[in-house]
Order: sequence, then C-alpha cells, then structure tokens
Amino acid sequence: MSVNAIQTKLRDTPHKPGVYLMKDRLGSIIYVGKARNLKKRVSSYFMPSRKMRADLKTRALIDSITDFDLQIVRNEQEALILESKLIKQYRPRYNVSLRDDKRFYMVKLQWDVPLPRFVLTRLKKDDGARYFGPFVHSSALKATLEWINREFGLRTCRPRIPGEKDYRHCHADVIRKCAAPCIGKVSETEYRKRVEEAVALLDGKGRGSRLQSLRDAMAKAAENLQFEKAAKLRDIISNLEKTLSPTRSFTRGHQLPSTINPKEDLAELQQALGLPDKLHIMECFDISNVSSNHIVASMVRFIDGSPNNQGYRRYRIKTVQGQDDFASMAEVIRRRYSRILSENNSPSSETSQESPLEALRRLAREGKSPLHLPDLVIVDGGKGQLGMAVKELRALGLHDLPVIGLAKQHEEIYRPGISEPLCLPHDTGALKLLQRIRDEAHRFANNYNELLLRRRVRESLLDQCPGMSPKRKEALLRRFGSVKRIRKASIKELESVPGIGKKSASQMHSWLHEQG
Repeated sequence: MSVNAIQTKLRDTPHKPGVYLMKDRLGSIIYVGKARNLKKRVSSYFMPSRKMRADLKTRALIDSITDFDLQIVRNEQEALILESKLIKQYRPRYNVSLRDDKRFYMVKLQWDVPLPRFVLTRLKKDDGARYFGPFVHSSALKATLEWINREFGLRTCRPRIPGEKDYRHCHADVIRKCAAPCIGKVSETEYRKRVEEAVALLDGKGRGSRLQSLRDAMAKAAENLQFEKAAKLRDIISNLEKTLSPTRSFTRGHQLPSTINPKEDLAELQQALGLPDKLHIMECFDISNVSSNHIVASMVRFIDGSPNNQGYRRYRIKTVQGQDDFASMAEVIRRRYSRILSENNSPSSETSQESPLEALRRLAREGKSPLHLPDLVIVDGGKGQLGMAVKELRALGLHDLPVIGLAKQHEEIYRPGISEPLCLPHDTGALKLLQRIRDEAHRFANNYNELLLRRRVRESLLDQCPGMSPKRKEALLRRFGSVKRIRKASIKELESVPGIGKKSASQMHSWLHEQG
C-alpha cells in the first residue's frame, strides 16, 4: 500500500477503542495490538519521531508495515479479549506476550447438582454447565466472586454433594459466609433461589441498583467516620464495576471478527488453480528437521478456509536417515493417505471398476466415510517435494487428487505436469489463504520439534545419573512417565522398579535431588 493510501486510511480511523492488525508486503499479519483510541495509537506508528526513539525490534516492525486493519469494539476490556484471541489465532512475528495457551478466567456454574457453586476456570467445555465471561481483571473477579458468595450465602466447598460430615470440617457457617444448605439450615429450593439471584447479578441484571445501594452505604459509613468500612465498600464497588462491565467473548469461529473472507478466498483459489470442484477441505504438510535427532512432519486441516484443530496430525519420521526433506515428505504423504484408504476399506482398482479416489468421494457423499479425503493437498516446498508427493499418491491410486507445492521464497505455486510456477499477486485472497495454511503447518511442526527437544533434554539428565543403564532408564520412564515424576519418587518407589536395588535407588534419589 502506498504512503498516500495509508494516510487516507489513517484519516478515516476513528477515535474509538479496538484492535489493530499490522501487515507486511505479503499481507501477513505481523503484529496485533489494542488501543483505547485507535486513531492516536495507529497514527503513532507512522510518525518519524516514533521510529527515532524506538528500540531495534520496534524499528524493524515499523519498517515492515505496509498496511493495517482495524476491529472496533465497545470498550477496553473487549479490546484486550479480542487482542488475545487474534494473537493466538495468527501468532504474529512481533508479538511476544499472549502467544501461549493461557486464557482469561471464566466463572462456571454446574446446574445438575443439588447445591450448585461458582468455580473459576480458564477452559470452556461442552458439559452443560453455565459459563460467565471471560473476565479481563482476574484480581477484581476473584474479589467479586468472594463478595457474591458471602452476600448470597453460597457454598465454596469442593464436595459435589456436601453433607454433615463435610460440615464438621467447615467454618464458613460460623463466620457467616455460607447459608449451610448441607445440614438443612436453608432448604435446597431456597439455596437454588439464592444462586439464581447471584446469576442474575453476573448477567448484569440489577447492576445499577446494587452499585447505588453500595455507594449509599459507603457514603453513610464515611459520614459516621467508619473509614475502614467505607474503604472496603469502595473496593467492592470498584471490583464490581470492572467485573460486571458488558464484554463479548469473541468465540473463535463464531463471534470473532475477522480480517479475511474465507469463502471468497476459496472461490478465488479454485479459479486460480482451475479446479472443477469447490474447495471444502484442504490439508497442508510441512517437514521440520532442525537437527537429525528429531525429524518431524505436520499436517494441518482447513475446512471452508478455517483451521480444523481436531484434524491436525503430527508425525515422527521413521524411515529416513539424516535430513532429507524429499524422502520425509514422501513418507508422511504415504502414511497419511494409506491410513485414510485403510480406514475407509477402499477397494483396490484390481477388484473394482471405481478408482480409490472415486470410491472415497462416493462414500463421502453417502455419509459412509469416517474420514474424508481433502479437495486439495498442499506441500510446503517446490518441485522436489511436490514430485515426491505426486509419486506416493499415484502409488496409492489417488492419481486425480489435486496437489500443489508452495515454495516459500517467492511464494510460487507448483502444479504437477507444469514446469512454470504460478505466481499470484500478493494482495489476492487466494495467496493469503495458502500462506495461512502453510504458516500454520510450519508452526505446528516446529512446536512438535521443540516439544521433542525439550523432552530429550530432560531425559538426558538420566544418562548422567550414577548407575544408570539404558534398561534402567527405560524401566524408570515406563513406570513414572517423566524425569520430574522420577525426581519426586521416594527411595522405596524407585526400589520397586525392576532392575533397581536398594543401593542404586538411594544413589539415584540423592543425585537427582542434588540436581535441583
């Protein structure tokens, strides 16, 4: 995008809260940020003074920006939630924080128990429970939840159905924090009514009147010189305002605003490749061989242009010695599609007039296929990787399965039987879609390689342990599963492992604890 075009876009940027997504010349999202005032924040990136004062990382980011997109939200809390979602989705190069799997807190209420209680969780499951949130301010949420439990007399104990035995070890009733439904001080009907009132408050109903009554109580306490009580009420009001402010959750795949249009991108890609059928399922393969110790591959699956995380697969290369991307690609393609053929009980071409591809397509249309073939296979690489993929697919009888190679350096698309690569303009949705699926496969493969590397580093500690042999190491890992658990094991537990005596167990226990 030209300088004039960026300036025009900046003039149209509103003074509202939201999230901005910075892009490079290839259209890839390289940074996601939030702002209370989008116009001020985004404009600052294009001021010469900002670049002069910035550190090296920020200068590199500013130099790479050629375009930006905006997502306007209602308040700063929503901006923070959306920023976190988008960073996890796109994993931009220049974002460091919020890239992990940690999520904001939610409040969970399980209705299918006699005496429901509120619990904090970071993961929403399809378990029939009621979820509130996510909530940005964790400390405010915890304080608010504590106040709600005390205000409505709700239980905080862990037992699913608490009884008199649990009551003996609980002091919540004594200090008036719980209505004690476990021993019948209030009936189950009365208790559930209290829970419903608390739910209504978390939903925002009666929020204004509740806050006003607390403000009146704070003013009265201050009038009576009860400053400590007034200060506590002030904190309760502040926490309630932070927690109960209306915030959307931006669930991925549903309410999450997007800077892309998958349907348009898919149609554009189908047209660019000249494919007869619509693209519904795409699978992309990538090889990661940081070292010869761990050569791994990844396969990511996109459905209708969006990631299908449940369909992701990762592989450890078994038949290739050394770093050989071509042979590794051949192995993973062979393993993936021979598995699909076997799971679908596809008839061989020798016993059926249908080809394996036709048979699988027919089974998919009839709803009898447990695992559908993709409409397009993408391999990360050029002619070499593509050639190996085509060879393996033909050996499996999948001659007509569409497959392409995407070479990263110049984003060239290679097709079977065509020597010249297809070069799509960098601003087309079709190329951006291919880049997204290729980058996701690359990320997934690298993460697996890092996981194996960390595991190898941890396990290598055992090799240095006195009296350790390969058989003992294997037996220990089989019993305990990890070095961390081995370190926590007692001497008696170590002795119980076959091949390890009392003296060896004592030496291992002492040595492992000395290593910290």
